[in-house]
Amino acid sequence: MENLKEEQKKRIEEEDRQIAKKLETIKHKIVIMSGKGGVGKTSVAVNLALSLALNGFRVGLLDVDITGPNVPKMIGKNIALPPSSGTEKGISPIFGPLNMKIMSMGFLLQNEDVPVIWRGPLKMGAIKQFITDVNWGELDFLIVDNPPGTSDEPLSVLQLIKGAQVIIVTTPQDVALLDSRKAINMAKQLNTPVLGIIENMSGFTCPKCGEKIDLFGEGGGLKAAKDFDVPFLGAIPIDPLIRVEEDKGEPYIVKHSDAEAAKAFNDIVQKIKKKLMT
Repeated sequence: MENLKEEQKKRIEEEDRQIAKKLETIKHKIVIMSGKGGVGKTSVAVNLALSLALNGFRVGLLDVDITGPNVPKMIGKNIALPPSSGTEKGISPIFGPLNMKIMSMGFLLQNEDVPVIWRGPLKMGAIKQFITDVNWGELDFLIVDNPPGTSDEPLSVLQLIKGAQVIIVTTPQDVALLDSRKAINMAKQLNTPVLGIIENMSGFTCPKCGEKIDLFGEGGGLKAAKDFDVPFLGAIPIDPLIRVEEDKGEPYIVKHSDAEAAKAFNDIVQKIKKKLMT
């Protein structure tokens, strides 16, 4: 039994070394999390990645939502990886808008209606392959989009990617904040730094009268940041064009750079740059 435990320990240590070596060409790894679904986490991950690319950074986007991969749809690359993408040297990622490198379970399915009915160990195996077998090359940022919650996928990512930092996405709504606080505590228990909180769906400005309407409440993300002593990165207002462009697979940030939501994403990028590069 002792020999078996020792062998298992050595195997895990060797896997950790392989993963660290694979990721040593990536400067910053940012894991996007939310405590619950419906807060626009994947939308934030995609637009944050695009905004970083617009600022001149080399960006990768890894979708580890194994059973509900939505990144391909949002970036207009809802296609299957060609057989030639996988070689003995690894898997070639899909190139998306602004030359981003992208990998998702969605690229491995025959069509978008095929369900992935997997238990935890299979999910973890797929995530490990996405990290170790994909040829990410040299990147300034790897943005990792998790499914909501604090279960298999985010746990696997935080355990596998050493040196990662977490961004928590929430809405001002009390229910969303309740679950987001759990996500913050998960990151802290796993000794993963929280880069900050982003409050999504933060008010809607009526296009006719100009009045701001707080559909989901107000200031909840900022309060949570203060309660847990983590940075508040910014608030993203509701813009119906985000949904329109993502349904078409078009980069909202590029097409509507003067919109308030696009400016908010750029402001968040400037805070991240200041935090990580000074």
